[in-house]
Amino acid sequence: MSFMNAVDTNILIYAQDPQDKSKQKIAQQLIATLDDGVLLWQVACEYLSNARKLQSFGFSYADSLKVIQDLSLGWQPILPSWSIHAKSLRLIQKYSLSFWDAMLIAACLENRVACIYSEDLGDMSYGMIEDLKLVNPFRD
Repeated sequence: MSFMNAVDTNILIYAQDPQDKSKQKIAQQLIATLDDGVLLWQVACEYLSNARKLQSFGFSYADSLKVIQDLSLGWQPILPSWSIHAKSLRLIQKYSLSFWDAMLIAACLENRVACIYSEDLGDMSYGMIEDLKLVNPFRD
C-alpha cells in the first residue's frame, strides 16, 4: 500500500492566487504539509500554462517556474506512459470522466498514489475511484 499524495492544478494555482484568501491559505498549508507528495507531469504543465493568469497580481512566469522547481526537490515526479493512457481510456468509459481527469487519475492509480486533492476532479461525488481517494480540501 502506498501513502503518496498528489494535488491537481487548481491547488497549485490557489496557493498563489490572492483573490480568495481562504482557499489560498488552505492550498498553501496543504502543499507545505505533503512531505510524501508526487508531482504529476500533467499538473506541472497545466500549472505553468495557467499561472500566467496571475501576472496581474505580480506573480511572474519566473515565479511559477520556481514553484515547480521547489516542488521537484521534494516531490517524486510521475511522467506519462502508454499504460497510463490505456488505463485512462478504461476510466473514461467506466466513470464518464473527461480525458484529462482520467489521465490524472490513471497516473495516480498506476503509481499507487493514495489520495489526490482537487476542487473539481471529475465527479467528486465518487469519493474513491478504485484505490484512489479524491478529496476536495475546500469542503467543510
